[in-house]
Amino acid sequence: MSRFKREGQGGSLAGFKTEETEPTVPSGLLKAARKSGQLNLSGRGLKEVPKEVYRLNVDPPLEAQQNVSFAESDRWWEQTDLTKLLLSSNQLTQLSDDIRLLPALMTLDLHDNQMSSLPSALGELQELHELRLSHNQLSALPVEVYSLNKLCSMTLQQNRLESLPEELGQLENLTQLDLSNNLLKDLPSSLGRLTSLQKLTLSHNKLSALPDSVAQLKNLKLLDCSNNQLTDISASLSEMLALEQLYLRHNKLRALPKLPAPALKELYVGNNHIEKLEAEQLSCLKAISLLELRDNKIQTLPEQISTLSTLTRLDLTNNDLSTLPASISLLPDLKVLLLEGNPLRGIRRDLLKKGTNELLKYLRGRIKEEPDQAEEQQTAMTLPSQARVNVHNIKTLKLLDYSEKQAADVPEELFDAAADTTVTSVNFSKNQLTSIPPRLAEFVSSLSDINLGFNKLTCCSPDICKFLQLTNIDLRNNQLTDLPSEMKDLTKLRSVTLIYNRFKSFPQVLYDIVSLETVLLGNNQVNGVDPHRLMKLINLSTLDLSNNDLLNVPPELGLCSSLRCLSLEGNPFRAPRAAIVARGTDAVMEYLRGRIPT
Repeated sequence: MSRFKREGQGGSLAGFKTEETEPTVPSGLLKAARKSGQLNLSGRGLKEVPKEVYRLNVDPPLEAQQNVSFAESDRWWEQTDLTKLLLSSNQLTQLSDDIRLLPALMTLDLHDNQMSSLPSALGELQELHELRLSHNQLSALPVEVYSLNKLCSMTLQQNRLESLPEELGQLENLTQLDLSNNLLKDLPSSLGRLTSLQKLTLSHNKLSALPDSVAQLKNLKLLDCSNNQLTDISASLSEMLALEQLYLRHNKLRALPKLPAPALKELYVGNNHIEKLEAEQLSCLKAISLLELRDNKIQTLPEQISTLSTLTRLDLTNNDLSTLPASISLLPDLKVLLLEGNPLRGIRRDLLKKGTNELLKYLRGRIKEEPDQAEEQQTAMTLPSQARVNVHNIKTLKLLDYSEKQAADVPEELFDAAADTTVTSVNFSKNQLTSIPPRLAEFVSSLSDINLGFNKLTCCSPDICKFLQLTNIDLRNNQLTDLPSEMKDLTKLRSVTLIYNRFKSFPQVLYDIVSLETVLLGNNQVNGVDPHRLMKLINLSTLDLSNNDLLNVPPELGLCSSLRCLSLEGNPFRAPRAAIVARGTDAVMEYLRGRIPT
């Protein structure tokens, strides 16, 4: 009867698009939802949630009212409670108190709507594990939300929150909390009670300080405080025993925080006002792998930088450095050293453009050899044919180096000299190699770093996939057009450098290597990238697609939340405009998210 009434309303205007009709959901969707417990109504232009959605598990379906006989698989009375309701990318301005009629909900997605408030009835959804509220107009949450004690993930980015109540500390099972892009000036001290938190995102707010209680977050792995107004970081953060990644970009820090956090692997403090690095601050960073200090005012680098034995990437771009300690070249794992935009004396500009290996080699040449090392190199192997074998490199640095020889193959005696040695790094760059030397297989169980850049490789042998310890591979300046699908077995691979090759598409296998953190594909002919597959690379922080053939940039690329550095310059696309690209990764990602169709 109610259906007949609804269809009969509207008089002579019936059938015209101007008529306001109550939103409905196709009965097939509702029927499927009763079976699966999941209902996806995202992107349907809804201005309100249809009543039948709230009453899905309360009212019998229309078929039952019409006395239709049921097949065995359609017994509506055996329906499943709705556990997942997706309402994102609509035009919702409010949620009815009837949401309480769905008490079994575990996931509620309301992101990308126009909601300025939420009903207190939300607090009755005591099974809720995940609450997505980003990209709305919320200035506060009903206090009842803070009683959802099973809540594990709450995303609130891009709202209008100016403060949060102390009740926040009641959400003790939260593992992920995103408060980025709001108007927060401070945080409640009860934040420290969220001891299950593993990821806390506070970027793009107006925070001038963090509460001391943050130090109590013993399980926190990632803390992002970028783009705030922080002038200092409390030393108490060193008590965060699990902290691995700390983002402090674009703040007002004048000194590197003293952070002996034992697990800290990545520290990003670019775009601050740091003028001086203290030896004491550096010596704390016992496990650091990536240190970003770009766009500061650092004038000198202390010798203690050479004690950071786990450092693999050091970014000092755009500082005021005039000299470098040569001892930096002794860092055993340093793969990337970025120095552009510094007034360095004594280092030619063209040397900086040749890359990290050349620079470190030059700096090592400035260090006077210790007498015992010099003797070892003179006496170890003296035959003329073997003068090209550096035993010191092999035995001490675990490095097999045969670079810049312009040779068509690698001499057998080099491999012979390394027999029974645990070699971890190989550098065969700047030769004329057309294939990967087969004897590399002798180091299959230990090799973690391979540099075959500047050769003549036209294909990458599937044998590369046997190196299961591989973390970095550099294949720049070759003639590659594809990578073998077997590379998906390289589950420890973190960095792939493929610049200046002949790739016409994004190598498909890279989408399957979840461990990847850095993919450098600049200066190829890549014409597209699949953002949905890229999103699965949850560790990917650096993606270089500069100087390729991209005619358009998919807006969904903006949803790749792990990306911290995205290079797109030098492509033929029209949008985003060059001015936006020039403003950097954050501006590009924000622009792309704003272009996602609703």
